[in-house]
Amino acid sequence: MASPEGHARPSHEMPAATKHANNGLLSTDPDHSPETGSSRSADKSLGGDELPTSDEKEPVYITGIQKSMVLFAVTLAAGLLFLDTAIIATAIPRITDEFKSLSDVDWYGGAYQLGMAAFMPLTGKIYHHFSSKWSFLGFFGVFELGSVLCGAATSFAMLIVGRTIAGMGGSGIVSGALTIIASSIPLDKRAAATGIMLGLSQLGVVLGPLIGGVLTQKSTWRWCFYINLPLGAPCALFMIFCRIPDQIEKLSPLAILPRLHHHLDLVGFLLFAGSVVQLLLAFEFGGNQFPWNSSTVIGLFVGAVATFVVWCFWNGRRGSAALIPVSMVVKRAVWTSSLSQAFSMTTLFIVSYYFPIFFQSVYNASPITSGVQLLPAILGQLIFAILSGVLVPKTGFTIPYALVGTALQAIGSGLFSTLAPHSPLGLWFGSEVLAGVGRGLAMQMVNSSQEPYWAPLLIAALFTSILLVVGNTMLDESLRSEIPKHAPNVDLDKVVAAGATGYRSIVGADDLPGVVLAYANSLDKIFYIGVACASLAFLISPGMGWIDIRKKGPKAKDTAADDGEKNREVV
Repeated sequence: MASPEGHARPSHEMPAATKHANNGLLSTDPDHSPETGSSRSADKSLGGDELPTSDEKEPVYITGIQKSMVLFAVTLAAGLLFLDTAIIATAIPRITDEFKSLSDVDWYGGAYQLGMAAFMPLTGKIYHHFSSKWSFLGFFGVFELGSVLCGAATSFAMLIVGRTIAGMGGSGIVSGALTIIASSIPLDKRAAATGIMLGLSQLGVVLGPLIGGVLTQKSTWRWCFYINLPLGAPCALFMIFCRIPDQIEKLSPLAILPRLHHHLDLVGFLLFAGSVVQLLLAFEFGGNQFPWNSSTVIGLFVGAVATFVVWCFWNGRRGSAALIPVSMVVKRAVWTSSLSQAFSMTTLFIVSYYFPIFFQSVYNASPITSGVQLLPAILGQLIFAILSGVLVPKTGFTIPYALVGTALQAIGSGLFSTLAPHSPLGLWFGSEVLAGVGRGLAMQMVNSSQEPYWAPLLIAALFTSILLVVGNTMLDESLRSEIPKHAPNVDLDKVVAAGATGYRSIVGADDLPGVVLAYANSLDKIFYIGVACASLAFLISPGMGWIDIRKKGPKAKDTAADDGEKNREVV
């Protein structure tokens, strides 16, 4: 099992589901696992007992009401994170109308993914060296702060800053949830707890557009962000009043702080984050604020590459203590799983962000209606995510589900690109069903034996950020070429600046059909990105490995049996 520090643990020593839950975040020492490692004293205030003082200490877990509260809290937090990535989708047209920022729509999602991608490698280091409980609360607090800033935004810039801060906080929520489950729940119950957390939390992705449409139309788009505050309060309270054991000894924060830069590899983090930021800014500015051949854009691309090269040298020099150990990323199963997840996630976000724009700008649908019109994809994904979760443990192999799912996503995205202002209901309905069923089958199929979990999340965040920027650049440039062809009498700059729905108030009846057609043609081109990403995921998925997750090595079986007999749980 790879850890953030690069130590390896033979795969037969624990079941695949357990490896997935551990995420490689808990320890850098093969002898310090939740099953065999040592732990600090439990908090007696909530019923904890002191651990044995012998050299070999048994792990201490939580049960009863505390376990339920912790599982509820981390599931809710992860659900809010996933909800935040999707809820903005049906609100984007209204936000662009208010801030006159259609050309910057990619930053509503891109800034969020930017903050997440830049900080995600650091989360493993933080959870390794500091208390899991307080690290998780810290990340969740930053996420909530970003939500407040977004809801209170008085300008496009303020909204983007808030989205970036929310992404920074969100970078440690899912990986932290999995870390807490691994350290709080015994081996024989951990796989079920992990499945519950991931399955329920991902409802946020599929329900986000519908909830966002209701809030935007019945109240204001600002509640798409403020909603995280009342829903997040129980999560914070439960976490504060519950004891969460750390199953390895950790130095006190005061002992770590003097050498914080060394423990967290802050130099590597700054180099990596700097490269990511420059790359995304280059894609954002290119063809928008500046020509692609401008010194600004070229300089950003050159700076991104140069910084990345320096980071690679630094990362290699740090070895197993690096921010992203080379020994981890060169494993075929890890990088193929990461890329497959990234391409599937990008396909989801392309649809989630641009399909509501299509419905509202082309079909003149309200935010609620556009959310309802996404239900075929939402329900298809939800039903088949549950179904695949039931079938995979019985059939054993994840690759067939990934192949069928990515193929259906590619077909659905291809059909999206054929939509026109007067397309029949059956075309967009059927396209959504195919795409939704495909996502439900494929997106959970990152091999359960691959870890750490933040690796696919990191690659997915990077790809999503870049391709959302590329998609918006395509939309802006296509509108500027399509509108003059189909509505030559309108003021091009005013129509583009008016936003995805606002243009109807400034375009005359004679020119309106032409502008609508220009929007339809331009949005169709963006769905080509979904076709390409789903096709690449289809080609890459077999590299995850044909591993029968029903089979466990002898030692893993013995470990599981011993764990169930000897673990002393704390109420």
